[in-house]
Amino acid sequence: MDTSAAARPEVEVRRSTRRRRTVSAYRDGDRIVVLIPASMSRSQEAEWVETMIARVERSEQRRNPSDADLLKRAQGLSDLYFGGLAAPESVRWVANQKSRWGSCTPTDRSIRLSQRLQGMPPWVLDYVLVHELAHLIEPHHNERFWGWVDRYPQAERAKGYLAGWAAGTNTDAPHSLD
Repeated sequence: MDTSAAARPEVEVRRSTRRRRTVSAYRDGDRIVVLIPASMSRSQEAEWVETMIARVERSEQRRNPSDADLLKRAQGLSDLYFGGLAAPESVRWVANQKSRWGSCTPTDRSIRLSQRLQGMPPWVLDYVLVHELAHLIEPHHNERFWGWVDRYPQAERAKGYLAGWAAGTNTDAPHSLD
């Protein structure tokens, strides 16, 4: 991990007289907020800040896989639910999808996922991947297509989650997958 000043996120340390022993941290926009007891020494603070930055970043990496991780995940889902028939060439996050959760181009076997999915539960991400993978077998939203998608056991639950998220955020949220 690169710990240079350029790669290090902005950090805000908040000392609390009510906090006795516990240290916690969370992401707030572009910075990481670290909460520590007021009685902690500066050297202890420095150690805990490094520890907590690493924890937050590890947690974010697990929730927001890289494009290479997405490809591996999609390949595993293709093997599990489609017998390997829906092998993508690429899977990547994109920032320009505001009205879709994901999209697929069957001709080049590429899948794009909205960055709005980052941080959502893994089973929701898997559903969107399964949906897009099904387009590699059947490009249209017909009965055959939905038969492939319905192989994913949490499909209905994930659809409900995405619909609830869109309604709950009251934003210009994605309303469909493609």
